[in-house]
Amino acid sequence: MNKYKICVYAICKNEEQFVDRWMDAVSEADLVVVTDTGSTDHTVEKLRARGAIVYTECIVPWRFDAARNIAMDHIPDDIEICVSNDLDEVFVQGWRQKLEAAWQPTHTRARYLFTWSYNADGSPKKQFTMEKIHRRQGFRWVHPVHEVLEYRGENSDSTVWVPDLVLNHYPDESKPRAQYLPLLELSAQENPQDDRTSFWLGREYMYHNMHDKCIAELTRHLNLPSAKWDEERCASMRFIAKSYQDLGDFMQARLWFYKAIAECPHVREPYLYMARLGYLENDWPLVFLMTEKALEIKEKTGSYLLEPEAWGYELYDLGAICCYWLELYEKSFKYALIACQMKPNDARLRGNLELIELKLNKKAESTAIKNQI
Repeated sequence: MNKYKICVYAICKNEEQFVDRWMDAVSEADLVVVTDTGSTDHTVEKLRARGAIVYTECIVPWRFDAARNIAMDHIPDDIEICVSNDLDEVFVQGWRQKLEAAWQPTHTRARYLFTWSYNADGSPKKQFTMEKIHRRQGFRWVHPVHEVLEYRGENSDSTVWVPDLVLNHYPDESKPRAQYLPLLELSAQENPQDDRTSFWLGREYMYHNMHDKCIAELTRHLNLPSAKWDEERCASMRFIAKSYQDLGDFMQARLWFYKAIAECPHVREPYLYMARLGYLENDWPLVFLMTEKALEIKEKTGSYLLEPEAWGYELYDLGAICCYWLELYEKSFKYALIACQMKPNDARLRGNLELIELKLNKKAESTAIKNQI
């Protein structure tokens, strides 16, 4: 027998391709409530045919928090646990049992793992924690984009970790993200002291190659009193550095990469970024130092700021190249071999490995001749 009344709720628009897969996953809930914001395909009909209660709403001007709050308002008051879940996201089977085993009436929200992207073999590439499961009363969504749940209840906010509960993300890459930038600018206007909003806006400017705006906004982020999380500050610093690099100011880029490393020396990302800069400048001792320091880091932090490239083949590739130019051929071969193993179908990596092997063989021949003399 179920311990709690659980409702899954979502917003959607033109997502009929995901309906069956999503409904299969959320069918463990007592109720599924969806707010459609203007579909022109068969999303609404397919959802209703599968048993979802669907409301249609027109939200002008568009903002994600408004849409999600309207969706939440359609949830009956007797629901005890609300699960916010988009149609391109799929819970692993048995999620309800895991949630009910961990949840207590004193809890206000739940935290669980969210898979953002995948390796070629289907294993998680980027995972971080998410907390979009919450009590029915006392919550509202805030911010026009990158919206978050804000607790406004009378009792203390209490979060429970749900072991083995995983939500997998399979996004529709064809959907544009052009609306994100103006919504983030609006969010920053509405919440000028919110450090997370400032960081996201500055990062979005970088994505749009608006480097001067990126530098200005992320500098503002770093000066906000609430901007204290070292990983996020480190990300701001390396994005500032990347913008200076793209503007051709390598001296400022190097300075900011060093700041990023000093801010958060236990993550790989700033070392990788600095190694890339060293590669562009043919500064092989710098590339060697940065790759060695990065590869000493063996544990991921699990935050949303993790960049999968820092845990892929690239550090070994850069290490192989710099060791080659520093005539450290044995180490170069070792790194090149690992890079090829991690990305076996890359012709450039295989070519580099063969070139390094030739150098090793010539060195061995030369040493043998010297020993005979």
